[in-house]
Amino acid sequence: MIRPPDLARLTLAAACWGLGTVISKRAVAEIPPLTLLAIQLAVSLAVLALLMRLRGVSVRAEAPALLGRLGVLNPGAAYALSLLGLATISASVSVTLWAIEPLLIVLLAGWLLHEQVSRRLILLTIAAVGGMIAVAYDPSGAGTIIGVGLTLAGVGCCAVYSVIARRWLPEAESTTQVVFVQQAYALGFALVVALAVLLLGGGALRVTPSLTAAASAVGSGALYYAGAYWFYLGALRNVPASRAVVSFYLIPIVGVASSIILLGERLQPWQWLGVAIVVGATLATVGRPELAASASGAGLDGLPSRRHEDELADPL
Repeated sequence: MIRPPDLARLTLAAACWGLGTVISKRAVAEIPPLTLLAIQLAVSLAVLALLMRLRGVSVRAEAPALLGRLGVLNPGAAYALSLLGLATISASVSVTLWAIEPLLIVLLAGWLLHEQVSRRLILLTIAAVGGMIAVAYDPSGAGTIIGVGLTLAGVGCCAVYSVIARRWLPEAESTTQVVFVQQAYALGFALVVALAVLLLGGGALRVTPSLTAAASAVGSGALYYAGAYWFYLGALRNVPASRAVVSFYLIPIVGVASSIILLGERLQPWQWLGVAIVVGATLATVGRPELAASASGAGLDGLPSRRHEDELADPL
C-alpha cells in the first residue's frame, strides 16, 4: 500500500502537471514552443532557488553526477522533442501518444529494476491507458510520421528517466537539490536548442508576448516543473517506479477538469467514459498493495534519509 504522504505527493504532482498543461495552452499561443520551454525552466529554477534559500538548503546537490545530468534527458530533451512533434501533429494525437508512457515505465521497471510487476497491474495499466486515449480522442485529429516519431521519442525519454531516477535517487541527500540541478541542466539544453533554431532562421527567441501570455508562461513554469517534479521525485524515493506511475493516470483527469473550468471546453460521452475508466483503474491499483512488490531486488529498501524525511514534512 502506498503511504498517505507519498500518495499525496503523487496526487499533487499530477495536479501540477495537469493544470500546468492547461495554462501552457494560453502561453504557447503567443510564445514559440522552444522559447516557452526555456522560460518555464528559468522560472522553475528561480522558484526553487528562493525556496531553498528560505529553508537554508544548498543548491549544490550531494548526489551522483548522473542523477543531475538526467535533466538533459527529462525535462530537457523529452519536452523539446515533444514540442517539435506538436508542431506537425494535433494536440489530441500528441496526448494519445503520451498515454503509453505509464505502460513503458511499468515494463522498464520490471526489466531494469527487477520490480515485481503482476499480471493484474499490467491489465489495470492497459485499462488506464485505454481510458486516457478515450479522453484524448479527437475524430478530426491528424498527424504526420515525423511528428509522431518525435513525440514517441520524447515519451521514451520520460519513461527511461523515471526508471533511472528511481535507481539513483535514494543516494541523494535532498530531493529539492536533485530537482534544481536537473532543471539547470535542462535549461542549458533548452537554451542551446533555442539558440541553434534562432541561428538557423527559426526566430525562436523573437517574441513580444502579451501580459496574459507572459503570466501564463511564468505560472505554468512554476507548476509544471518546480511543483510537479519536486513532488514526484519526493514520492519516487519511497515508492517503486511501477507504483508511482499511477499518478500519471490522474493527469488527463485534472487537465480535463481544468480545461472545462478555465477554457470552457466540454467533453463528449466517450470522454466521460474514459474518465471513469482512468479513475477506476487508479483506485484499484493504489488500493491493492500486492499488485507490485517493493524494489528489494534492486537494493532500494529503507534508503530515505532523516534529512529527506524532515524536508518532506514541510514540502516546498
